[in-house]
Amino acid sequence: MAYRVAVVGATGAVGREMLKTLAQRKFPVTEVAAVASGRTAGQQVSYGDKVLTVQNLDHFDFTGWDIGLFSPGASISAVHAPRAASQGCIVIDNTSQFRMEPDVPLVVPEVNPEALEQVKRGIIANPNCSTIQMVVALKPLHRHFKVKRVVVATYQSVSGAGKEAMDELEAQTKATYVNDLITPEQFTKRIAFNVIPHIDRFMDDGSTKEEWKMTAETKKILDPDIAVIATCVRVPVFIGHGEAVHIECERPVTAEAAREALRGARGVVVYDRREDGGYITPFECQGEDATYVSRIRVDPTVPHGLAFWCVSDNLRKGAALNAVQIAEEMIARKLLPAHAG
Repeated sequence: MAYRVAVVGATGAVGREMLKTLAQRKFPVTEVAAVASGRTAGQQVSYGDKVLTVQNLDHFDFTGWDIGLFSPGASISAVHAPRAASQGCIVIDNTSQFRMEPDVPLVVPEVNPEALEQVKRGIIANPNCSTIQMVVALKPLHRHFKVKRVVVATYQSVSGAGKEAMDELEAQTKATYVNDLITPEQFTKRIAFNVIPHIDRFMDDGSTKEEWKMTAETKKILDPDIAVIATCVRVPVFIGHGEAVHIECERPVTAEAAREALRGARGVVVYDRREDGGYITPFECQGEDATYVSRIRVDPTVPHGLAFWCVSDNLRKGAALNAVQIAEEMIARKLLPAHAG
């Protein structure tokens, strides 16, 4: 069977990556529509060797469309995702709008694909990019050693904040070399040659919303009993998130046993050599599908502790690829509407 797929938010960084990923993975389609707000309707975007004209979301009829890959922003998804679902289109939403709603599955196919059996509203949520790569790495460790606590510091690229944020990093970097005035617009402070320990808004307990997401989403996806504390940091990298992860397990764990568990895990590539360059950086993971794990070592400061470094392309596995993999998993489980074809 083949399917009609609408990519909503097609002119954004994630939307374009969704179109690219569909083509690269040869997802079975009869038709692909590029859809976005009226502001960008009429623009053209690439899908494989084809060029699609962007259609206006406000006027787009989802009747007869099988899958909607959404990444238009939470407030827009709030309006149009339920509309698409009511017209029979299965929505896989990349925004934060539906993630923590109890009747909406929050899915990483390598971690909790069984949650797809519980689609009730026609909407499936794609987790936050920083959460996705972490739970992909945590899943095999949790299965073997029972993770009970996670302490994570993220090093998140500017593409996680959108195209305008990427443009700001580029402009500020150029301005630095010619001594031009730098006025932050997308970030609270300059991002060029700097790091900013602040992603999303502050909450009452001093955490940011991004840090709260990592805690709440990990519990929903992996295990509600896992304790998680995160410090999320924006760094002057265009694409690719890094994370320094420290875990405490219920069962004894060694670096060798952890490597063995991770090597056999879907979606994980272990590259861990105790030598110069024996690790993967965000630059090297760009355009790749895997979550790369390096710097695996015992943390002696807690019982059954382990530390590791993981990186992933946040536009691919952190967003577009995960959404397409959800659709592929739906097909494999025969969960898409019977009218698809």
